[in-house]
Amino acid sequence: MNRIPVAPGFFLNVEVAGSGPPLVLLHGFTGSAASWAPFIEALGGGFTTIAIDIVGHGHSDKPAPLDRYRMRQAASDLVRAAGRAGFPRAHWMGYSMGGRIALAVAAYHPGSVERLVLVGASPGLPTEEERAARRNSDEAIAQHIETDGIPAFVRYWERLPIFATQARLPSGITERIRSERLANHPVGLANSLRGMGTGSQEPLFDRLPGIVNPALLLAGVDDSKYVAIGQEMAAAMPAARFVSVPAAGHAAQTENPGFCAAEVIAFLTGAGPHGRTRQ
Repeated sequence: MNRIPVAPGFFLNVEVAGSGPPLVLLHGFTGSAASWAPFIEALGGGFTTIAIDIVGHGHSDKPAPLDRYRMRQAASDLVRAAGRAGFPRAHWMGYSMGGRIALAVAAYHPGSVERLVLVGASPGLPTEEERAARRNSDEAIAQHIETDGIPAFVRYWERLPIFATQARLPSGITERIRSERLANHPVGLANSLRGMGTGSQEPLFDRLPGIVNPALLLAGVDDSKYVAIGQEMAAAMPAARFVSVPAAGHAAQTENPGFCAAEVIAFLTGAGPHGRTRQ
């Protein structure tokens, strides 16, 4: 555990491992830096991985005010944490919520990003009507977390259809995922939904054409919603390509880490194809 001061009285936990080109890793909602363990192993040690616990998660702080959970602030804090850990410019990779934040880092702090990898991510929601509906939904879930506690929430969360494909994973992996979810704090999760949920964040659709960093967008072939989003994003970004991941759903980097790692290694080392969409 390496808690780095990002602002007076505010710390983010940063886990650094390996050697080689730096790669910042941002986990999804209810996850932590530890969520990346199978993927880091699949990478084979060719990168310095900088896995950060996003605010409200893991060993990072979980403040009660919402300010540090706002998307722009969260992105700025993560850039500052990576810089103070010795990596002012790196490849950035994020999954789901972490993917949305990594995209925000590329949009707001392009000089900090070498190449960008997104897994099951989106640029937000396009209309205010959709964003309002999502904010209402997230607020109901946040209140559920605060009222009924983490165990009840985890039972609800892991039964969502988007995670159904994770039933194919070995029991040891599903138990590890459940343990990570159960280790969360109600304030951290509830405020993450309120501050950086898809309905609360500034949509980034208009910024996609300006993100010129080379980008690799991944989505599990069984995650049809995010396959479509990934393809649309790749078409809008000047230097992006999309790849669907076989035998995987939403958490493609966990459900098929070998395939994802091979694609990421090829992309980050310049050995793979670029500028084309592949399904």
